[in-house]
Amino acid sequence: MHMKKFITFTITWIASNLSIPFWTMGHVHLSLNVYHDVIEIASSLGMNIIVALGFWIEYKNHIKK
Repeated sequence: MHMKKFITFTITWIASNLSIPFWTMGHVHLSLNVYHDVIEIASSLGMNIIVALGFWIEYKNHIKK
């Protein structure tokens, strides 16, 4: 139970504090590079999924209050 709360907190913290740097650097990177590497695509997709999950968790918590 504590691990689930910690993971939820971690995802929420990342989404709250790192979403703008992820997206800013992602857009700069996209404008300078063409994705040919699967690792770059997967890491970009993973970061966006983490941020989306964090926003969803915060939204659900906001609705409960």
